[in-house]
Amino acid sequence: MDEFVVHKFGGSCLREGSDIDRIAEVIQSVPGRPLVVVSALWGMTDRLFRAAREPQYAGRLVNDLKSQHLLFAPGLDTGEFSELFKKVISGISNELVNLSSGEYSLRSENLILAAGERLSALAVAHRLRSIGLDANPIGAEDIGLKLKGKGRASEIDISASSEKLEREKLIGIPILTGWFGEGEDGDIAILSRGGSDHSAAAFANLMNASKLILWKDVDGIKRLNPRWGIETPAIDYLGYGQASELALHGTPVIHPATVSPLIEPGIPLEIRNIKNPTTDAPTVIGPDFDLDSIVAIGCQPGVSVITQEGPLNSDLLSRIESLGVEPWLMESTREGMKLIVPTHDLQDYENLIHGKIEYRTGIISIIGNTGSKKIEHELVSKNEYGARYIIDTDDLSGTILELYQSLFSLQDCK
Repeated sequence: MDEFVVHKFGGSCLREGSDIDRIAEVIQSVPGRPLVVVSALWGMTDRLFRAAREPQYAGRLVNDLKSQHLLFAPGLDTGEFSELFKKVISGISNELVNLSSGEYSLRSENLILAAGERLSALAVAHRLRSIGLDANPIGAEDIGLKLKGKGRASEIDISASSEKLEREKLIGIPILTGWFGEGEDGDIAILSRGGSDHSAAAFANLMNASKLILWKDVDGIKRLNPRWGIETPAIDYLGYGQASELALHGTPVIHPATVSPLIEPGIPLEIRNIKNPTTDAPTVIGPDFDLDSIVAIGCQPGVSVITQEGPLNSDLLSRIESLGVEPWLMESTREGMKLIVPTHDLQDYENLIHGKIEYRTGIISIIGNTGSKKIEHELVSKNEYGARYIIDTDDLSGTILELYQSLFSLQDCK
């Protein structure tokens, strides 16, 4: 039997019904047995999140969801998956009623948010079946995918999932939901935003897949995020650690937790453009190797530098870990501690800080070997993947572009 190839399609690949026809073409053109992981339709999670937090805005949401998914998959409400479709729609309605009572419920919110992936899996499976493919929608929570945490989780528990996963249910072409699973308390739990890529990597691990392909609407990972004003070449190859480091510093293409399930089994990850599926040059992510040059620059705006006397407060550390925050630097001795974290997360634990907070413009990570190149910014730390620097400037975009030109000008001329 052919080895599984895991295909992940995010919301950017599900903007209109014809996109599912393109998915059909893609999974049939790639050798190997396809296992498909889908996100919610484009923009759906944001709508569900707002409805869950502000039920007064829900209004016609349920009917709108029904209509939109029927546009993607005509006949879904009367076909083979009609009962499942009606059950999910009804579940959204019931949980919105629960939340409108005025008492917040994380479980109700999670069920509403997870419904976006459930509806997407149903719509994709129905449309694929209408063109003759044996597609079967499957909820990750329903087949034993276990998450580390209760309610909200930072990652999938590969060990527990390996024991619990009901692999026999993965028949035909499985169309799996991303982003959620079963928490440590046996109830539904959801990953952080972008966690569907992590779900796909976990399934690749659990099914011993030959590779994972993340289908995006961009040509791989760029040397520099296009948000900074220039179009740079895509990177041909990144190591697992190099990709994770870059993801922590502002690349929108992959989630920082994506690659972790792939490292031990050595499963390669390809990032391909759904609009140009036959390109011969995707970004491939695999085992790390020593770099002899710089391959990319990542930048994350908004940095908080926290210092205080005495060691790191255990309550503060626990809170940071529970939020899934990835500090860029964490130093703690008996005399004092230093912590560098994203400013946008600070509001969630600022009351636990008893020291000094300094706000900086941004932090950059230079992936690769800087060699003799001199970087005119404050060095935070170095590791085997590159170096991190703090930037203080009134023109972050201009500073990033100037840095890029200084580091890549000679390489770009080759």
